[in-house]
Amino acid sequence: MNFDFTDDQQAIKRTANEMLAARFKPERMRELAEAERYDDDAWKEMCELGWAGIFIDEDHGGQGLGVVELVILMEELGYALAPVPFLSNAAAGLAIQIAGTDEQKERWLPGIASGDARGTVGILRDGEARLVPDADSAEVIVLIASDGTTSVVERSAADVEPFETMDRTRRFARVRAEGGDPLGGDHLAAADRIVTALSAETVGVAQKAMEMAVEYARERKQFGRAIGAYQAVSHRCAQMLLEVEGARSGAYYAGWCADSEPDSLPAAASGAKAYSSDAGWRVCGSSLQVHGGIGFTWEHPSHVYLKRARARRVLLGSRARQLDGLTHVLLGRSA
Repeated sequence: MNFDFTDDQQAIKRTANEMLAARFKPERMRELAEAERYDDDAWKEMCELGWAGIFIDEDHGGQGLGVVELVILMEELGYALAPVPFLSNAAAGLAIQIAGTDEQKERWLPGIASGDARGTVGILRDGEARLVPDADSAEVIVLIASDGTTSVVERSAADVEPFETMDRTRRFARVRAEGGDPLGGDHLAAADRIVTALSAETVGVAQKAMEMAVEYARERKQFGRAIGAYQAVSHRCAQMLLEVEGARSGAYYAGWCADSEPDSLPAAASGAKAYSSDAGWRVCGSSLQVHGGIGFTWEHPSHVYLKRARARRVLLGSRARQLDGLTHVLLGRSA
């Protein structure tokens, strides 16, 4: 069995890595984060490359590829800490493509695929979705209620209140809405694909944080030796590698399940989200520790990655919620 990417997947990864590295150099990423704004030109370029609709059916303006290809893009976007509305738009596209009616797909997917009429997803609790990415600029909002019902509302029909979070590379809002157009399909299958994409983004964030720590450990010297030669640092770096690779395996396995073995996806997606949530937070925290005093300064980018990882832990379902979901799946299979 071949576990490597196909030639097309390799090309997607290479193109994404090169484009994002050129667009989001550290100083540019910091500039955008401090201004709390997105790079509209970069988003336009991504849409022209077909990224926004990479998994959407060709009949609705997408490329018709799979979740694995989406996972590849999400990892690279996380690695670059790209301040663009990609995740929110992809989440809405996944929800409507998997669970939407034919009319909903026809109405919303072309705009999501082109990036011209973006969407987002939020989880409703007590009539309010408290952490909805990019709701202030989306055209359509998919709301998942605590009882499992899912509906689509236009932004103009919702009460959207932007607010600031610790993650300044992404915009968030509170959303209140009533009614809406119910999705007719399997919203749980859509949610599994969404958290799989989110897990892949966390892998990219953790990978970059680890690389920064390893590079610093090689260059920084104390008592005439690189600090990476000391066990306290080298063991921490080794643990970071272990956790990054574990999170990557979980995210890509879930992506593969989405495309090739859907029955295994619920457990794979919950496991990937739960593990990557912890791993991303620990790796970014360890990276900051390896950097020592400079890692705690505002000028160093460590804290930006740490905050993105922290925000990802609670976005679209906390670690505890994912573990609950995984437990239900496993108990259901053993019954």
